[in-house]
Amino acid sequence: MSERVVLAYSGGLDTSVAIGWIAEETGAEVVAVAVDLGQGGEDLETIRKRALDCGAVEAVVADARDEFAEQYCLPALQANALYMDRYPLVSALSRPVIVKHLAEAAKYHGATTVAHGCTGKGNDQVRFEVGIGALAPDLRVIAPVRDYAWTREKAIAWAEDRNLPIDVSKKSPYSVDQNVWGRAVETGFLEDIWNAPVEDVYSYTQDPAEPRDADELVITFDKGVPVAIDGETVTVLQAVQELNRRAGAQGVGRLDIVEDRLVGIKSREVYEAPGAIALITAHQELENVTLERDLARFKRQVEQRWGELVYDGLWFSPLKYALDSFIQNTQQHVTGEIRVVLHGGRAVVTGRRSEESLYDFNLATYDEGDTFDQSLAKGFVQLWGLPSKIAAKRDLGK
Repeated sequence: MSERVVLAYSGGLDTSVAIGWIAEETGAEVVAVAVDLGQGGEDLETIRKRALDCGAVEAVVADARDEFAEQYCLPALQANALYMDRYPLVSALSRPVIVKHLAEAAKYHGATTVAHGCTGKGNDQVRFEVGIGALAPDLRVIAPVRDYAWTREKAIAWAEDRNLPIDVSKKSPYSVDQNVWGRAVETGFLEDIWNAPVEDVYSYTQDPAEPRDADELVITFDKGVPVAIDGETVTVLQAVQELNRRAGAQGVGRLDIVEDRLVGIKSREVYEAPGAIALITAHQELENVTLERDLARFKRQVEQRWGELVYDGLWFSPLKYALDSFIQNTQQHVTGEIRVVLHGGRAVVTGRRSEESLYDFNLATYDEGDTFDQSLAKGFVQLWGLPSKIAAKRDLGK
């Protein structure tokens, strides 16, 4: 059997051209691998046939929607993962599951090399190659767009010269990456960071300024896992899909940020993540009710580091695995219901209830029935402030 290369295949111009280019340049057979992460768009069977028509000897389509939701999106939800306190890791979460399927396909088809269509300016090259190195360190990696200076013009000329079955006339003004957890948009006029996004940038969300009635719903969690919406049992995938629909209809989850890329440059990104933002908002509030104070404080530090590791392509790293274990342990009491109102681009929590709640009404109330012994507070305050008081006397005495 000839040497084989497994290609991460999207069905677009660059990866379609890469099939024939890799075959011609290396003499290897190309196996195209497309992964369904709930991104919508073209039917994946159409994409599979296109890969074969472009010269792939095999074309694999993996339905990873539930896997992605349960094994990648759910850990991000339980980590309340927001890179730079805002971005819910839409693209960063999808890369390790794609890498996993690439490594599996390479083993199954006897490939020695993996290829991807990333450029040298983005984070995804790191996520793919570091991930492959962790799961299958013996595999080589090639990146035609980055390593051989492919441009769109070169790709179009290549496709036209070889009559590849690709419509090269359609060029979006944006670069778009999407999956069930959200949608990322960049390039074009958005590269001028003074330009405001226009409505045609968005697809998952409606204009939050349009008048409409608010949408109220109740999300039920069991040990940090969303298990029901308005009393109807859901899988993790169904929870994300339903909240994409309902929160998206209210314009929830639009983000416009200048973020710090791993390669050292700043990049302007526009995101839509209605389901992710609504779920994280609800989950954070349930944790406020069910996590003990010091655990909650420390978890917030872990969340930030977890998000940075995932953003930086270190999903399969020892530190990430260790933090996973900590986060999973924190979820044992995160059970209950959160009422959320979706309206005007916001997801607002208006109610919480849990049998695991640490909120004690009789301790919290200022009215009759108060069981908090206020006489204990005076001595506590004096002892709590004693180190600062001693230091202040020293400093003022100088």
